[in-house]
Amino acid sequence: MPVRPRRRIGDVARAAGRDSRDMGGGARPRALARRIGQLKVLLVDVNEKVEKDGVSHPIAGVCEEAFRPVLEAFKENHRIEDEVGSSVSVVVDGRTVVDIWGGFRDGARTQAWDRGTTVCMMSVAKGVTGICFNMLVDRGLVDIDEPVATYWPEFAQNGKSKIKVRWILDHRAAIPVLTTNKLWPGAMFDREAYVKALEEQEPLWEPGTKAAYHVHNQGYLLGEIMRRVTGKTIGPFLRSEVAGPLKAEYYIGGMSAEEQSHVAEVMPNMGARLFAAKDSEAPETLRGLAFRQNPDEPWYDTLNSPVWRTAEIASGNGHGNGRGVARIYAAVARGGELDGVRLMSKDSIEAMIVEQHNQVEQLQDRPYHQALGVLLNTAEAVYMGPNPRAFGHHGIGGSIGFGDPDRKIGFSYACNKMHAVGDNGPRARRLIEALYSVVG
Repeated sequence: MPVRPRRRIGDVARAAGRDSRDMGGGARPRALARRIGQLKVLLVDVNEKVEKDGVSHPIAGVCEEAFRPVLEAFKENHRIEDEVGSSVSVVVDGRTVVDIWGGFRDGARTQAWDRGTTVCMMSVAKGVTGICFNMLVDRGLVDIDEPVATYWPEFAQNGKSKIKVRWILDHRAAIPVLTTNKLWPGAMFDREAYVKALEEQEPLWEPGTKAAYHVHNQGYLLGEIMRRVTGKTIGPFLRSEVAGPLKAEYYIGGMSAEEQSHVAEVMPNMGARLFAAKDSEAPETLRGLAFRQNPDEPWYDTLNSPVWRTAEIASGNGHGNGRGVARIYAAVARGGELDGVRLMSKDSIEAMIVEQHNQVEQLQDRPYHQALGVLLNTAEAVYMGPNPRAFGHHGIGGSIGFGDPDRKIGFSYACNKMHAVGDNGPRARRLIEALYSVVG
């Protein structure tokens, strides 16, 4: 990490016209946030500890003093929640104001979570994949109102000739699971076989009508369309066109041995409805069918295996950290550009976040405000603060990334000990509420 000049917390507070005793919630942090942008030295080092069950959780990173409520919320998560290791980052109009991490990479609490630690963030990948795909739309390579078969002729089989690209992006394509060719346990790691099964699949209802979460299928579908028009699937495109240029630690498959050496142990919570579905749902229900292509092994084994990190499952196996995902959303939230790297135009971003529907989708029975490849703020399912135009995606267990286009915010939280609740959970909510206590 490059060395940056710092001021001590009290010095920064006094320079902004506030004593450090005043750094709390409400109007004072907002006033400080307006004034602190004038200071040349913004970040202060964080090096603290939180005691939890007789174990000291190290908390480290950098944070602007105005955004100290986010640091305090992060510490509170480690103090009172079922937190093992995590990171959170906030970028406001291109400026990193929070980048902190803490706890441990492993359940035994022997390896500290450090700056370079990454973790599987589950369906956070859907939002990042959606951003990548919308870059193709911005470049004129894909028209979302064209049939998928325009770009992928083999897809037209079995009544799918009129399914629009738009409906892949918003989960109305009517092929959320495989039923025509269900493949075999472990087939999720065979991309070519999965794509062939999607070509053979028939719609389960009239496409374009009902929404159902395409848990795994959306990533394979978007990845194959991308391959047909660019020669790259999602993972390589992300690496070369987004994460690499932005210096954002986020990968969808293809992780090298060195990159894998930084990955934290994932601890799935089997009380989560989707995790439990693989072994407990009736086999012919949508949830029961959704995981038929998973390996015949516990979720813990799958999520901590090398093949899970090298295969491309663009709907679910993205690995990253708060800093990496926050930088991606920060670029999009401020009109498509960050640090001289442009992802797409502002007009394309506005088109991407137009609501496509607001349905209770069929697979999870959950309400979603759905845009094109990203979710819109849905308080009861995916909380992204007070702005209804906020967009992003959560992952089962608690991780999340989102952008606020009106406040030009990129936010992300990543964790390795997952929770069981149906939304993005109390830990992310506490951090998001702390953030908006500062920015208003």
